[in-house]
Amino acid sequence: MGTSNNRLSPRQKMINLMYIVLTAMLALNVSSDVLNGFTQVEEGLTRTNSNVEQRNAAILHTLEAFAEQNPDKGKPWYDKAREVRRITEGVYLQIDSIKQLIVREADGDDGDVRDIRNRDNLEAASVVMLSGSRPKGATLRMTIESYREYISSLMVDSVKRNNIQKALSTDPVLRQGTLGKQSWEESKFDNQPVVAAVTLLTKLQNDVKYAEGEALQTLLANVDAGDVRVNELNAFVIPQSRFVMRGGKYSANIVLAAVDTTQRPVVYVNGSRLGNDRGLYELSPGTTGTFDYKGYLEVPHGDGTVSRHPFQSSYTVIEPTATVSATMMNVLYAGIDNPISISVPGVAMNGVSATMTNGSLTRSGDHWVAHPSKVGEEAVVTVNAEMDGRQMTVASTKFRVRKLPDPTPYIAYKDANGNTSHYKGGGRGLSKTFLLNAPGIEAAIDDDLLNIQFKVLSFETVFFDSMGNAIPEVSQGSQFSQRQKDSFRRLSRGKRFYISRVKAVGPDGITRDLAPIEVIVN
Repeated sequence: MGTSNNRLSPRQKMINLMYIVLTAMLALNVSSDVLNGFTQVEEGLTRTNSNVEQRNAAILHTLEAFAEQNPDKGKPWYDKAREVRRITEGVYLQIDSIKQLIVREADGDDGDVRDIRNRDNLEAASVVMLSGSRPKGATLRMTIESYREYISSLMVDSVKRNNIQKALSTDPVLRQGTLGKQSWEESKFDNQPVVAAVTLLTKLQNDVKYAEGEALQTLLANVDAGDVRVNELNAFVIPQSRFVMRGGKYSANIVLAAVDTTQRPVVYVNGSRLGNDRGLYELSPGTTGTFDYKGYLEVPHGDGTVSRHPFQSSYTVIEPTATVSATMMNVLYAGIDNPISISVPGVAMNGVSATMTNGSLTRSGDHWVAHPSKVGEEAVVTVNAEMDGRQMTVASTKFRVRKLPDPTPYIAYKDANGNTSHYKGGGRGLSKTFLLNAPGIEAAIDDDLLNIQFKVLSFETVFFDSMGNAIPEVSQGSQFSQRQKDSFRRLSRGKRFYISRVKAVGPDGITRDLAPIEVIVN
């Protein structure tokens, strides 16, 4: 923020101070779940950029091979493609350098984009992108505008050209709660956490790679555009399966279809003629599984004859599914049944199997239960799936095995309506009648995430006489002893005593000492 030589009024100084305090409060309240979500999106975009880069490199390689075979016809288009790649690489590296500057502003000179420490820093992006005599945001906006116009000039298809212009738009934005439009860079990077700013820049790199791919596809299509002998050419990829796992085999036939739109073939599928002339076969399956279909095309010839061309294929229907996982919470608790979900997209549940180290893994229908043994050792769940008639390992996930959290001790009693209630100490206190009717104390984890009962082994009650001397009494296991109940009867309203040295054991077999309870008699 720039400085001013003008003296500020007390009111303006107060406003500035409140803004600083508010900004600090916002920084402290950025949700870790939101930051983790940005991190996962950033990782996904990075993988997508790598995949798009491979696709674009393959297109360029195709143009290069054609230029070598037919220089007169292919070299002009290959030279244009190389120019597209060169300019795109410059824009991509510029965005990379800006990401590094933002992370270093937040984490210091050793900041690493792949391992951001101060992900919730709200000032670093604004400092780099919006401050100084030459803010990086304005420079990046001008670069994107120039790149957008260059790529758009190569696009023949108006729909693709409009898509690129929308994807790389840098128009001012009217944000909710503002009176006027903000510049593109302000709307993107003002008061943004570092992880969000980096993710937005990675998304911009994704848009740049998308635009590059569309341009390369257009240049590749232009190579043979002058040799067309029919009025429509289409490239089709016909895979044997649309699902493939790492280590498996992907097989597909890649064909070029030349059609005369004035005399299209007639298509029959499973004995029925399609209701359109585009060869579009659509259906809405109601059950999961793999389904085969076959048919034929009837192609009329100029001499009046008709040839028949058979085909067959299949499709796989799976249940809609999504996997949501918290990377920081790969935890199993020892001694109890931990329900987990295991599925492999594209593979029926009866084709999925799994094993586990440091414990047992059982299955009931589509559900799995992990029962780890030793605390402190990792449990590794290995998932196998039947692909192409053979078993393949498709995933191996590590879980930390921890002991159960300490339970909370409480006094269980029946209220006036006969309902069981838990008194955990303090508060408004506990009725003396309820206290005398309670058999003893219990302990459990009842946080609605882990609802697990523990066995109380022993405890003490500590009373204080009129001189302030502590009088401990020992329980009978988890039950109040007769001496303890006699002490309860002598308590008057407002008096209090303590339940301490509570020992309990859970299903993991670990005995633990629990926090004391303060009991107020009302």
